[in-house]
Amino acid sequence: MATSREVPGFWETAGATKTFTHPLDRDLLTAHVPRGARVLDYGCGYGRLTGELDLLGYRARGVDSSSALIERGRRERPAPDLTHCPDLPLPFEAGSFDAALLFAVLTCVPQDVAQREILRELARLVRPGGVLYLSDVPLQSDPHHLRRYAEHAPEHGEHGVFSTPDGGVFRHHEPDHLRTLLQDSGFTVDEERTDTVGTLDGHTVERLQLLARRSPAAAGGPA
Repeated sequence: MATSREVPGFWETAGATKTFTHPLDRDLLTAHVPRGARVLDYGCGYGRLTGELDLLGYRARGVDSSSALIERGRRERPAPDLTHCPDLPLPFEAGSFDAALLFAVLTCVPQDVAQREILRELARLVRPGGVLYLSDVPLQSDPHHLRRYAEHAPEHGEHGVFSTPDGGVFRHHEPDHLRTLLQDSGFTVDEERTDTVGTLDGHTVERLQLLARRSPAAAGGPA
C-alpha cells in the first residue's frame, strides 16, 4: 500500500514482499458503487484489490508509488491495470473516476500534511456525487498496541505512530481524524462499519470503514 509520501526504501525492499491482508467488504462496496463503475485503487500495492474489483465487474485502475510493488503485481496478476505513479498529482483528468479505494494507505502515511494532500487529490479525481471508500486502522486498545504506542512515542513525537523492525513506519488514528480528513476534502460519510482484520505482521486489529460521497456541488476541488 505504498504512496509517494512514505519513506520509499521500505516499500521498495521489505515492504514489497509483504502479503497484504486488509480485506474488501464486497457488500459495502456494491451497496454504494454500481458494477461497471470506474474505480481508482490508490496505493494498490501489487494489485490484490484491483484484481478483485475487476472480477466484480468494475473498471478498475491501480496506482502505487512503489516500483517494486507494481512490478510484482504485473508478474503475479497480469490482468489488472496497474501504474507506477511516484508523485502527486496523478496523471488523470479531474472527475475521471466514479469511486476510489483508499485501503490501509493512511496508516502508511504518518504525516498530517501528506494525508491531506492525498485526500485533496482523490477529491479532484472522484466525480461529484462519486464515492471514496476509506478503510484504515484506528487507535487500538489492546495491551500489545498500547505498549507499542508508548515505546515509539518518544521517537515519533505522536501517540499511535510506530516503527517495525524491518523499517516500516505506521500510524493508527483517532476515528475523528479520519472523518475530518474526509469532510475537509469535500466528502460526506454515508456509512461506517467496524470489524477485525489481519495485519502485515500477523496480528489483528479493529478497522474502521468509511463510505463517503463527494459533494455534488464541488466539481474539481474540495468544497
